[in-house]
Amino acid sequence: MLPGAVIGWDMSAALALGDALGVSPLAMAELLPVIEAVMVAKLNEQMDHSHG
Repeated sequence: MLPGAVIGWDMSAALALGDALGVSPLAMAELLPVIEAVMVAKLNEQMDHSHG
């Protein structure tokens, strides 16, 4: 936990959501870490711009 910043996703929840949507576990294992990294960077960038 880092006040004022996003450090990552709850991967258990993300994997459960993908499973519920019928996404292949192999696809989730390949894509989720990449998607998470981009989303975390962009969310933190947006928060910096809105507070800076």
